[in-house]
Amino acid sequence: MRIVFMGTPQFAVPVLRALVTAKHEVVAAYSQPPRAGGRRGKELTPSPVQMAAQNLGIEVRTPVTLRDLEAQADFAALDADVAVVAAYGLILPQPILDAPKHGCLNVHGSILPRWRGAAPVQRAILAGDVITGVGIMQMEAGLDTGPVRLEAKTDVDSKTGPQLTAELAELGAEAMVQVLADLAGHPPRPQPSESVTYAKKIDKAETRLNFSHDAELAQRQVRAFHPIAWFELDGERYRVLEAEVVARAGAPGTTIDDELTIACNFGALRPTVVQRAGRPAMPTADLLRGRPIPAGTRIG
Repeated sequence: MRIVFMGTPQFAVPVLRALVTAKHEVVAAYSQPPRAGGRRGKELTPSPVQMAAQNLGIEVRTPVTLRDLEAQADFAALDADVAVVAAYGLILPQPILDAPKHGCLNVHGSILPRWRGAAPVQRAILAGDVITGVGIMQMEAGLDTGPVRLEAKTDVDSKTGPQLTAELAELGAEAMVQVLADLAGHPPRPQPSESVTYAKKIDKAETRLNFSHDAELAQRQVRAFHPIAWFELDGERYRVLEAEVVARAGAPGTTIDDELTIACNFGALRPTVVQRAGRPAMPTADLLRGRPIPAGTRIG
């Protein structure tokens, strides 16, 4: 098939590579424009999709918007059979959705209609979902409301956000190739009207560990927001990369031993791998040898 690919983060890269491996003709890759980054925060850094597409010899386009008529005409001129979309990050107006012969197919990281929206992986972990997955959705104007052609499921287990995202990206790549190989054999099925939930964008404030809730939820924060979940002690931020739940009790937000076990509303959270600003990650035991945190310390 003649395909236009649209994606931005690393999640989308396995999908792009799978299309090329399957011998589809990817005539262009759309991605969000390079963002300021680098060591000084000023160098323009291309997205993972842009870098992958360039390495594959695919033309890359990075429009700021697809709402103007010129951008829409340029897209239509590609005469695509289908557009494959994976975490592109821009709203696709109706002329874009209508331009390819078979419309636009989206790789979405949840079992729809659960977790429509921007952050389905993190929301699934935070909610304690046991199973999640990926769906190949026929896109329409609504927010992830389109009919689904194929789904693939997986256990959430104790996976972190990045681990689960990487797994869903591979599942999505396989599912997309399967659908494209037989569109008629994977007809679009309307989503159920019940059990709709929305995965709102992650706010930076959410990455701060909340010890006023149950320890299980605090641990899910660690996993969902890996590697940037954090707490504050004496004005310094400490990232928590791994943690375990222990059956202890105490005043929420206070250490109850000398091993950095932090009491929550129910149970306690014991960080096992932590990272201070500007330093490498380390086991908590190594941290405490150089920076003791005694029982009764208030953790913010």
